[in-house]
Amino acid sequence: MQKKHVLFASALGVSFLNTVLAPAYGADTPTSQSQSQSQSQSPADQPQPQPHAPSSQTVAGTAGQAAAMPAQTRAQAQAAHAQAQTGQQPASYFAGGTPPDPTQYLPPPPKPGSLRHQTDDTAFATTRGWKNDARWALAASDARLHLPDLLNSFSCAAGFTIDASKTPRLVALLRKMGSTEVPDMWKGKDYWHRARPFVGTDNAICTEEEREEIAKTGSYPSGHTMLGWSLALVLTEILPDRSTAILQRGRVFGESRIVCGVHWESDVQSGYLVGAGEVAAMHGNPAFRADLDAARAELQALRNTAPKPDAKQCEIEHDAAVHSPL
Repeated sequence: MQKKHVLFASALGVSFLNTVLAPAYGADTPTSQSQSQSQSQSPADQPQPQPHAPSSQTVAGTAGQAAAMPAQTRAQAQAAHAQAQTGQQPASYFAGGTPPDPTQYLPPPPKPGSLRHQTDDTAFATTRGWKNDARWALAASDARLHLPDLLNSFSCAAGFTIDASKTPRLVALLRKMGSTEVPDMWKGKDYWHRARPFVGTDNAICTEEEREEIAKTGSYPSGHTMLGWSLALVLTEILPDRSTAILQRGRVFGESRIVCGVHWESDVQSGYLVGAGEVAAMHGNPAFRADLDAARAELQALRNTAPKPDAKQCEIEHDAAVHSPL
């Protein structure tokens, strides 16, 4: 499946969300290539569950309009998702159950002209001035959702380097979590089809190479934020003694989407809510709790031998936490 046929592979990072279409965290290679590669790659290197492709609704808002997803693209996405249900991809922790519906528990995005939307506008305008700063570079780094990158981004918070190649059970847990929560996130994006803040402008974003594809996907709620906050909550359970630092990093991870210029502030705040809701609901599934226990034992063992994270990177992340755009 080509990159243009997997819009969320760009919107949430080509590597991490590249297969709930084809396992919910993306690839820009055809499905057949992804399948052949997965046979020879370790779990950490395999493309992660890609969210459902957007519906045919046009992404529209005050900043402009974006093109609707072509019918052929939707058909290919649906075929890939159907293939994912054959056992080749992680199943959902909500299989046979009732997933939480973000269109019912989230408030709608701020209306144009409202005080809340003015706050969104201010945050976007202010952070455009952060281009070329260390915070901008961190936002660009946080945009990469390939699992090794995502896990490593929480190394400073954990206090040791989280190497995905040494945590197969944690990787498997996160892949299945992605397969579970990404469809719910898409439900919200398709329902509100809110335009991203940069659409209709020439304002810089930190992932310019993804600009055209990201513009085709809804902005509310933020999927990156949902996934980052979900990971933060899981790591907090696994490493409770590092909970403060981990939750702080999860907050910064979401804020990176504001700094990057691809999400409104309210998109990010809703992303935190969706991530929390999804993880809370998953705890009702015994399989999730068992997989979490396995990941806990694995990561607790790793922390005894893993190297310390890069001190300079940890300073950058700490500074980002102190200087919040919210």
